[in-house]
Amino acid sequence: MKHLFILIAVLALYSCETKEGKQIETEVPNTEITTSNNAFAKAKPELKEGRYNVAFLIMDGTYNTELTAPFDIFQHTQYRENIKQMNVFTVANTLDPIRTFEGMYLLPDFDYTAPDLPNIDILVVPSAEHHLDTDLDDQVMIDFVKKVDQNAQFITSHCDGAFVLAKAGLLDGKVSTTFPSDIDKMRETFPQLDIRKEVLFVHDDKYITSAGGAKSFEAALYLAEHLYGAEIARSLAGGLVIDWKLDKVPHLIIE
Repeated sequence: MKHLFILIAVLALYSCETKEGKQIETEVPNTEITTSNNAFAKAKPELKEGRYNVAFLIMDGTYNTELTAPFDIFQHTQYRENIKQMNVFTVANTLDPIRTFEGMYLLPDFDYTAPDLPNIDILVVPSAEHHLDTDLDDQVMIDFVKKVDQNAQFITSHCDGAFVLAKAGLLDGKVSTTFPSDIDKMRETFPQLDIRKEVLFVHDDKYITSAGGAKSFEAALYLAEHLYGAEIARSLAGGLVIDWKLDKVPHLIIE
């Protein structure tokens, strides 16, 4: 019993509350956070000057691979010298956690409806569960894509992210592609568009659309090669154990 009494006394000493019911204060670093919900507080990412700002548009139902594949490629540019590296970050219509289709929870870096959104040089639109239906009715999101398009150097999509670009009118007069089994659906939904099969990605003007899935790596590596050259692209691919040879990948570049 004596030992039990000592244990209880020690636990009481380190309890979160004092005898008077007051919360014990703990020093917390003075870090700027992007949400008022302390349970999900997240520091804003550091965006370094002189880099491409690459934003990934995420929402509930985003598919993991179409997000993480290009994110990995572009983030790894930060470990290559003598190139214009990339700042990579996520944007959503909220700072609250969003849940991917496969069940992962993500904390957006920026709310694209807020005034602190940074300039975006490259917008990446991964596929999401409702890109073929209800997401296309989200006018705030579609207007955001249109606005970014005004100044962005590149807009890229993976899998059904192409439906978002099409809804925003970005693919009018362009050649594009999407997830293989959704090509007919995209042609039906947007009959004015030139949508190609049997290619893994299409580059037309500043728009790069890809079939998605694991082939999202190839589309991202292509943009890396377009910006930095074949040697850097092969280096990025090698870091992820990918055998990258552009001429071995079915693709279409519209001159």
